[in-house]
Amino acid sequence: MRGNVPREQHLFSYVDLEKRIPARHPLRAIRVLADSALRELSPRFDEIYSTVGRPSIPPEVLLRALLLQMLYSVRSERMLVEQLDYNLLFRWFVGLGVDDSVFDATSFTKNRERMLAGDISREFFAVVVGMARSRSLLSDEHFTVDGTLLEAWASHKSFRRKDGGPPETGDRDFRGEKRSNETHQSTTDPDSRLYRRTNHGEAKLAYLGHVIIENRNGLAVAGTATTADGYAERRAALEMLEQMPEVGRITLGADKAYDVKSFVEELRQQEVTPHVTQNTSGRKSAIDKRTTRHVGYAKSHSCRPMIERVPAWLKNVALLGKLHIRGVSKVDWAWVFGLAAYNLTRMARLEAAA
Repeated sequence: MRGNVPREQHLFSYVDLEKRIPARHPLRAIRVLADSALRELSPRFDEIYSTVGRPSIPPEVLLRALLLQMLYSVRSERMLVEQLDYNLLFRWFVGLGVDDSVFDATSFTKNRERMLAGDISREFFAVVVGMARSRSLLSDEHFTVDGTLLEAWASHKSFRRKDGGPPETGDRDFRGEKRSNETHQSTTDPDSRLYRRTNHGEAKLAYLGHVIIENRNGLAVAGTATTADGYAERRAALEMLEQMPEVGRITLGADKAYDVKSFVEELRQQEVTPHVTQNTSGRKSAIDKRTTRHVGYAKSHSCRPMIERVPAWLKNVALLGKLHIRGVSKVDWAWVFGLAAYNLTRMARLEAAA
């Protein structure tokens, strides 16, 4: 028998969001992990928010919304707010009821400065790493480091002479003009730098994102974003190693870009065994047989491809390959928060497989 389309709308709706979400939906495991991390940060939220005045949007709601933006590749915060208005799955994950009004997209802008000053993304990332360590998902001995290019939100036409130069009219034509970071600077994103990833690649205004993973499950244990230059990857690797907890002697794998004598010597001084890929293209490698003769050196090389998954996920899924924010501090905030989002998805999969 053919059914009829109802013509009247019900005055009341009794929708239980918890029942609408499938029991085995992947977001359920991620939300459990995220809520556990946010509970640990609750005292920190009390410190950065005032005790008087009008109540603001809970920071837990905003951070869950930013997690959704990365997990579902939502291009902008305005589009994210639009999704929150009608997507029941998004409402459930963030913590909004069916009849709750959605906040404005400018709430992210206003609260980002507060969370940026409180370094919330790095603390959130540290809590997530601590959760992984308590679940015995991390290796305490073997690690890998790598860096990747993040294209800045600035046009080549904004890259102009620092001394001002002659006045410009109409469309700018910079062909044949010799430009460098010493003489030129972007007017829209001064922290970005003109950088060429390879000798034959295109020079772009960019930042660099850096990450250290452990070699057991490929989880990120340290990360940062910096301005782009030829020394940034090795300098950031040393800084990230200093931030990691001391657990004794460790190994650190890396690609040929890290095969520099000064960098290898500094690793040895920090009791880090450099499992760096040898670069013998017309030069002598800083890695000799006292390192390569061990079986662990070959094992580190077999584990090194795991690190490629992390920047690939952040650039293609979390959409950090082409940035939509300006300034190295905001880029670092988004990069570290993205590493926490990657760890949450990876941990949920590992626990589901176990």
